[in-house]
This record gives sequence, structure tokens and C-alpha cells, in this order.
Amino acid sequence: MKVMILGGYGVFGGHVSRHLLAAGHSVFVCGRSEAGSSAFCAEFGGMAMVLDRDDLVQMGALLDRHEIDILIDAAGPFQDYDSDYGVARVALASEVHYLDLSDDAEFSAGISRLEMAAEQIGCVALSGVSTVPTISSAAVERLSPDIDEIALIETVVLPGNRAPRGHSVMRAILGQVGRPLAMWRDGQWQKTIGWSKRKEFHLPGGLHRSGSLIGAPDLVLFPDYFRARSVLFRAGLELGFMHYALGVFGWAVERRILPRLDRFASMFQRVARLFEGFGSDQGGMSVRVCGRDRAGKAIARDWRLTIGGGNGPMIPAIPAILLVEKIASGDIRPGARAAVCELSLDDLEVALHAIGARTEIHDTGERPLFEAALPDDWANMPETWRAAHDLWDFRKMSGEASVERGDGFLSGIIGAIFGFPKETSRVEAEVEMERVGQTEVWRRRFGSDRFRSILSPAGPGAVFERFGLFTFRLALPIDGPRMQMEVDQGWFLGIALPRAALPVSQTWEYEEDGLFHFDVRLSAPITGFIVRYKGWLAPQC
Repeated sequence: MKVMILGGYGVFGGHVSRHLLAAGHSVFVCGRSEAGSSAFCAEFGGMAMVLDRDDLVQMGALLDRHEIDILIDAAGPFQDYDSDYGVARVALASEVHYLDLSDDAEFSAGISRLEMAAEQIGCVALSGVSTVPTISSAAVERLSPDIDEIALIETVVLPGNRAPRGHSVMRAILGQVGRPLAMWRDGQWQKTIGWSKRKEFHLPGGLHRSGSLIGAPDLVLFPDYFRARSVLFRAGLELGFMHYALGVFGWAVERRILPRLDRFASMFQRVARLFEGFGSDQGGMSVRVCGRDRAGKAIARDWRLTIGGGNGPMIPAIPAILLVEKIASGDIRPGARAAVCELSLDDLEVALHAIGARTEIHDTGERPLFEAALPDDWANMPETWRAAHDLWDFRKMSGEASVERGDGFLSGIIGAIFGFPKETSRVEAEVEMERVGQTEVWRRRFGSDRFRSILSPAGPGAVFERFGLFTFRLALPIDGPRMQMEVDQGWFLGIALPRAALPVSQTWEYEEDGLFHFDVRLSAPITGFIVRYKGWLAPQC
């Protein structure tokens, strides 16, 4: 095949060029720099060519003159590209197959508008031919054949610090730091901030890194394709201080103290080079799928990849290399679409293992917090109760409530410390529950009053609930279709509270009229009655 590669001497495009040349294809290595393309071809072969991807007229002429079969766009950053898909349209006008290594969600999803044009001439136009969504979607497909309802797809990419940092990739990431980012959570779009919600990940071989939320094609493509309720994507930097510093910059961008960071990409790249000797060349990737099978059994599986030897940057090139072979053999359906499940994980793993990557599938055995606490009772509880506590990522429920408050001086102080709502006969109620590792963060709103607590495992039949400096152990006795919460231990700053000082909780959760109901009454031996709030909630989606 004759293959023209835009950005063919860059970090990822260079790997594509070298592999295709080694496989015997004719490769035209294109870019804005004559010196860059010439130096690459002098070392590895191929035909050097100066071509600006914005010069579509010259591009079309070169495609026709050299009778190119496949055009690969590995230049980027795709976040800056026009929405008219000029490069892809030029390729299809010359009856040339088109592939790109886009990491931008909207760009990859929008390529489908060229479906009719590609199908009519029997060509393919695939976007996102890279780690995401090509490899990540193949992993999801492998992990989920017996999962009837996918509750969560969570992907993280964790390169080593010594991996080359292309200018386009750096601009793409910096342009999202501190900026609004839409994530599909609990069946609806939720607004978050790029490079936020840092989370720790543990991969085989002792690879422990942080990852923060960032944009990727998976976020837009997977909710529909896999009917997933939540889709998350994170990336991370190996050096903790660099990861944390980028989060601080994001905080400043979010508050408009700093402008968008992508305009400073060259400066960030120079600073990053100062620390190239630190860290390692070890990288990794994880794809997690959580949900339930037809019988309602909880399933949580990871596909995990680790790679060393500086070969991590070769991974994004593998999908393009394999898809060139599929096009050459005619084993691909014409049309324009994002590259979701275009390759099997079996084929990808053969290529990944050839460059030294290790992969494994791991059943984590994880379950939602309340299912883990009540394994024998979970299946017998009402559907609305299970739906409320079937928390793998995020759940938002709303309804109505009434609130009573104690009129004693001490009970008022305690109510203020914990942030309990004001007394009212009827108020709009809302609860957001977010899973963070093995904990659940509950944010409650009653009208304009807000308070939150953090729940965590406490062994069979119990959970811990933390309100600020106070932590309580809640026993969870089941009475038919109802669950009760009883305080049986408490701590302040880690110091055990005497039983006489423990609050008395008369709390029930149950189903009534097809809705999830709660009834929470708190009192204490010293203060007497503190607060009671009760009402109902329903999922927002």
C-alpha cells in the first residue's frame, strides 16, 4: 500500500511510519518541517515531503499524483481542528482511505457525518485510531460479554515520565486543564473540570500512580455504544509534584486567575524537559467495567497493561498499523465512523506483547458499599432501595422532605455543627452520592441548606459515617423490607466517645408507593431531640 502520514516523523506518527516501512509499504512522511521529514527518511527510509495539513489543495494534488491508498493524520492537536473534516474530505474526494489518531471526543464522534461519502466509494474513514477509543473499546468488549447492565466504564492512561512528550499532545491536555468538561454519569451529562478528582491507581509490577479526569473520545462514544450508565477517563503524570502542580494551575484557570494553559505549551514542554531524567520509562493503562449480569450478580473487571523499556509511546501507533493491514486485505467495512471495536483485543494483544507489554484481566470482586455490608439481604430488599444503593460511580436523586428541629440550646448547637436543615413542613430534597474508592460521599440538600457525610466499609452488617471530625459506626439491621441504621460506636478526632455521649439514631429506609423513602430521627442523652427529616427520593434519570 502507498501510505501518506501527516506528522509522520512525530512521536506517534514516527512509530507508525517505521512499522509500515518495515512491513514493506511505501510511506510518504509528511510535515511542515523539511529538515524533520528529511532527517527521518534518511535514517528509516520512506519519501520525505513538506506538507502543511491546512493546504488542502496541495494535499489533494499529492494524493492523486502519487496514487496514495491511505492517508493517516497523526499531526494534531485535534482539539484545534475545524469541524468540517477538511483532510478527511480531501482523502475521500481522491478515493483514498482515511485514518486519524484523534484524542478529541467531539472530533472522533463527528466523523460519522462523512458516512455516505465514504460508503459510496467503498472507502473507510476512521477517527480515533489510537489508544482511545480503539484499544479501550476492545478491552470493554472483552470484559463485558456477560454484563447485562454496564454501570461504569473507567479508563486511565499512565505514561512514564521519560516517555517523549509531543507538542500536540501537550497542547491537547493543557487546553483542558481547569476548563469545563462534560462527563456521562448516572445516565446524564454532568459538568466537571479538566484535571480534577485525582484518584490513585495500582497496576501490576508495583506501578502506583495518580490519574485525573480529562477528555477523551470514550466519554462521548461509549455511553451509546455500550449503553453504559457512567463513563470516566483519566490520565496521569508519574512525578507526583508535576501532577499536583498541574492541578494547582487548573484551579487558577477555573477561577480565571490564569488564561488557558495551552497557549503556554512550549514553556511547559521546556520545564518538563528539565525533569526528564527523573521517574522511569514504565507506563500503564487500565480499563474497568462494572455492572450486573442477568441474574443480578455484581461484576467488576479490569483489563490492565504495563510496559517498560521506553516502549509506551509505541502503543498509540499499534491500531493504525493493524488497520492498514486490514484495509490492505479488504477485511474492513466501508464507511465513516469512530474506531470503536474495529479491532479485537486478541489481535491487539499480539502486537502489544511483541513490544514487551504485559496484559491481564482481573476480577476485582468489588460490590457497592451496602451490598458488601449486607450480602445475604441485598437481593431480598425492594427494587427502589437497591437502585438507590447500587452505587458504582454517581447517583443523583431528588424529591420532597419535611424537617423538625429540637428547640433546646445544645441541640441547636449540634444541629448547626453538623449543618442539619432548618425546620419546615415541606421542602425540595436532593441527594448526590459519589463513589470515591471504597467510600461513598453523600451530599444532601434541603432547600438552600446543605450538609454532607462520608460512608465507608465497617465489616458485615455495618458502615462508618463521618461528619467532619466525628465518625460513627452504624449497624444495619434488616426488618423485612426495611433497613434501619443504629449508632453503636463513635469517635471524635479518633478518640472513642463514651456510650452516654453517643447520639441515638432511629433511621429507616424503605419503599412506599414505588418510591424510596427515608426517615431519620436523631437525639442524644444530654441534648434530647436534635433533628428529624423524612421524605422520598426518586432517581433523576
